[in-house]
Amino acid sequence: MINMILGRKIGMTQVWDEDDNVVPVTVIQAGPCTVSQVKTEATDGYNAVQIGFGDIKAKHVNKPMAGHFAKAGVEPVRYLREVRVGCGEEHKVGDVVTVADFENVAKVDVIGTSKGKGFQGRIKRWNQHRGPMSHGSHIQRHPGSIGQCAYPARVLKGVKMAGHMGNARVTVKNLSVVRIDAEQNLMLVKGAVPGGKNGLVAIRMA
Repeated sequence: MINMILGRKIGMTQVWDEDDNVVPVTVIQAGPCTVSQVKTEATDGYNAVQIGFGDIKAKHVNKPMAGHFAKAGVEPVRYLREVRVGCGEEHKVGDVVTVADFENVAKVDVIGTSKGKGFQGRIKRWNQHRGPMSHGSHIQRHPGSIGQCAYPARVLKGVKMAGHMGNARVTVKNLSVVRIDAEQNLMLVKGAVPGGKNGLVAIRMA
């Protein structure tokens, strides 16, 4: 089976469970995702399917992708992702992955792009300590020493320094699926879903 579905992060809300406890959840519009290509061991050397999500106007699709969708006989979509499967022969082009396939799934992994935070210092970026704030101290938020004395006479690779933070691929594992709304293609997940509102996310069965 296909263990992944693409979706869009809508926002947050709260629901009540069976014990009347308030549960904060993130609402994700998940699917439907149409299979636009099937790869098998015989043709490509591995088993995978290509799924698509998101509406797009035909005039915004370039010619190579328009030919790809026309060959498959499916409607053009905005996003395409490849998902590994156990046996490619079990799937065919045109199959649809819906949120109803996750009805009995308790935990999921959510993959998305985190919010960009621009250029940040070492304290915010790497959660490092600051210097003393007393009078006369000049290293409140400065990086301090970044190397040794005479040997090796260079800065080692991988030293945590200031730089670009966020806007990176993030996978948050084992989030709880609180509710599935198959009619509206909604999935309610408890936990930290990466990215901002309207961001693309991939939900994978944990």
